[in-house]
Amino acid sequence: MSGHSHAKKILHKKQFTDAKRGQIFSKLARAISVAAKENNNPETNPKLRQVLEEAKKFALPKENIERAMKKGTGELAGEKLEKVIFEAYGPGGIAIIIEGITDNKNRTLGEIKQILNQNGGKLAGEGSVRWLFERKGVIIINIKNQKAKIKNDELELLVIEAGAEDIYWHDDFLDVYTKPEELEKAKRTLEEKGVKIDSSSLDWVAKEIVEVAEKESCQKLFEALDENEAVQDIYSNLKV
Repeated sequence: MSGHSHAKKILHKKQFTDAKRGQIFSKLARAISVAAKENNNPETNPKLRQVLEEAKKFALPKENIERAMKKGTGELAGEKLEKVIFEAYGPGGIAIIIEGITDNKNRTLGEIKQILNQNGGKLAGEGSVRWLFERKGVIIINIKNQKAKIKNDELELLVIEAGAEDIYWHDDFLDVYTKPEELEKAKRTLEEKGVKIDSSSLDWVAKEIVEVAEKESCQKLFEALDENEAVQDIYSNLKV
């Protein structure tokens, strides 16, 4: 892999204002509710466990987590949430997949169309973009956050032994790619070896990446999409 463009990478480099933190809290709560609806036990529900780990990283208050869990299981009344996925083209013709959670699919569709139109993008038909990507388990590790000093090649050896299919360095971050069904096993193996994981998730990873002159316009589009309350994740084939 040659790296993939993902909203989480934008988040890594942002300073959070109170307003932005509130927006992240709201998105995390939605993700918790949807994951808990399927199974409210994080021990047997990897998706819920991943979202709870993300919530902990952003210091989502315990009461928010409990309320979101109860909404997901139906113990508390809440809006009817559903997952949505949109395919689009961005500046320079880059391919984009947008995943979200909404209580009104038609409203969210209209909002996403407007954001794309205002930022040099356009909505694409179902299936016209997704074939350019494949589903992968992705573990992100920040080498500077490790408890013990470790060299790049030593970390690479550990992740390969844990079952990585491929790896990619960007600055101090190492992206580790696995088969979707191997994600949890690889993550657990690395943690048992003392490696601190920055994040882990099932992502859409571009089969090939593209370099475009409109990179700044692409970044503005990603940030505009990220501001939408329904948008959870953004993936593209832009070279990062």
